[in-house]
Amino acid sequence: MNANLYTLFQSCFPEDKSACCIETHDGLYYSWNDLDRASAKIANLLSGLDLPSNSRIAVQVEKSPEALILYLATLRAGHVFLPLNTAYRAAEIEYFIGNAEPAVVVCSPGNFGWVSQIAFKLGTRHVFTLGDDRQGSLLTRAALQSNSFNTVERKPDDLAAILYTSGTTGRSKGAMLTHDNLASNAKVLKDYWQWQPGDVLLHALPLFHVHGLFVASHGALLNGSKMIFLPRFDSKEVIRHLPRATVFMGVPTYYVRLLTEAGFDRAACEHMRLFISGSAPLLLDTFESFIERTGHTILERYGMSETTMLVSNPYDGERIGGTVGLPLPGVSVRVVSSEGKECGTDEIGDIQVKGPNVFSGYWRMPEKTAEEFTSDGYFKTGDVGRFDAKGYLSIVGRSKDLIISGGYNVYPKEIEAVIDEIDGVVESAVIGVPHPDFGEAVTAIVVRSPGVTLEEDAVISKLKGRIANFKVPKRIFFVAELPRNTMGKVQKNVLREQFSPERQAT
Repeated sequence: MNANLYTLFQSCFPEDKSACCIETHDGLYYSWNDLDRASAKIANLLSGLDLPSNSRIAVQVEKSPEALILYLATLRAGHVFLPLNTAYRAAEIEYFIGNAEPAVVVCSPGNFGWVSQIAFKLGTRHVFTLGDDRQGSLLTRAALQSNSFNTVERKPDDLAAILYTSGTTGRSKGAMLTHDNLASNAKVLKDYWQWQPGDVLLHALPLFHVHGLFVASHGALLNGSKMIFLPRFDSKEVIRHLPRATVFMGVPTYYVRLLTEAGFDRAACEHMRLFISGSAPLLLDTFESFIERTGHTILERYGMSETTMLVSNPYDGERIGGTVGLPLPGVSVRVVSSEGKECGTDEIGDIQVKGPNVFSGYWRMPEKTAEEFTSDGYFKTGDVGRFDAKGYLSIVGRSKDLIISGGYNVYPKEIEAVIDEIDGVVESAVIGVPHPDFGEAVTAIVVRSPGVTLEEDAVISKLKGRIANFKVPKRIFFVAELPRNTMGKVQKNVLREQFSPERQAT
C-alpha cells in the first residue's frame, strides 16, 4: 500500500468532488477536483525537472490556496517540503538554503531578486515565484502540464517535510518528519477532536508552521471538510466568517484580540463547535474570559515541530485551564527528574515523549539527534512540566532561554549575536517578559560602550533590517553591566524580574 500522505488525504475526499474544498476571504471557490488537478499539474512540473528522489522543495511564500496545493504537489511528486517563515531575511534564508540544499526554491515574486541570487549561489538549480494573487512563474509553468498524476509511492518512514526549529545556541535545526509521523498524528487528532461530517474550518493560521500546515490543514483534508482561508489573522474578518464555520484554531494572541472586539459574543459563536489553542501557553485569564463571553471552553493542546501534537485537553470531558491536557492515544509522555527518575503527581521535571508522531531526527545532525533521545527512545522536549492527580499535564517552564511571542519561537542567542555586532554595543542579553497580547515580549538589555549615545529606536531600526520582525525586541533597555553569577554566567532570572511589567510600572 502506498504510504504517501497525499494518498491518505485523497482517500478521504468527499464523494462529491465538485463540492467546495477551499473558500477564500474574497469569495473564490476551489473544489476538491480543483485541488487534485492543480496539485497534479505542479507535481508533473516538479517531476519534469528530473530531480533526485527526496529532493527538498524550499518554499517562502505568502499564504494562499496555491501555497497549500504546492505542499500537496510536493508530497505527490515524492519530494520533501521545506516551509520557511515569510518574515525571514537574507541572512536567515542563506543559512536554510545552504543547510538544506534544496533542488527547488519557491518565493514571493517581490523577493525573487535577492532570494534567487542566494539560491543560485548556493547551488539551487530552479527558483520559481508564487504570489498570493494566483500569479507567478510556478503557476505559469504548471499550467502547461497534465492535470493527471500518479502519486509517487512512498514508505511510511520516507521523509515528507523538514521544519527548521532553532536551538538555544542560535543554530537552526531541521526536524525531519516522515509520511507516517504526519499521517498517524492526523488520524489520532481526527478521532480525538471528533471531527464531524459538515465541519467547516476557519483557517487563519500561517502555512509555514506546524499549527497551520499540519494540525489545521491536515484535519480538514482528512475529514473532507471545507476550509475558509483567511490570508492572515484579522479579528474582524474572523468574526465575519464565524457564523459559517464550526472549527477554529489559533494561538493565544488570536483569542486575546478577539476578546477585545465588541462583536465577539455568544451570537457570533452560535454555530461553532470547537475552538483550539496552541503554539504558546494560554493565560488562565484568557481561558476564563472566553468562557464568560462566548459560552465556549477553549481546548488547549501541546506539540512541537519535532513531534506534531502530543497532548490535548479532551473533546468530551473536562478541559482544565492552565493545562495542556492528557497524552494523545498512542503517545507516551513522562516527566523525569534531573536524576532520571520518573516524577510523581505534581512533581516538576523534564518532559520526554515517545510515539509514532515523533520525528526521525535532525537534518544532517546525527550527534545532536543522538543527544536529544534517551537510551529507551524518548525524545527530550526541553520543556519542564508536571502531571496532576487527574493525569493532566501542565507546562511550567521551557528549555532555558526560549521565548514564545505571538506563537513563534524566539531564541535569545541568535538576537544577541546580531545586537552585539552593532557599533557601540559591548554586550547584550535578550529575555522574554509577560505581555497581554503576545504572551511574551522580546526584550533586550544592552550595555553600551563608554561615551556612546546609542538610542533604543536606533537599535530597533538596525535590527529590523537584519532579522524577522517577530524576533525584533519590543523594548531595549540600557544598563551599565549585566548581572552575573560566580561562574560569570548572565543571570537572566534577575533580568526578568528587574524588567518585568510590574517593576517597570512602578
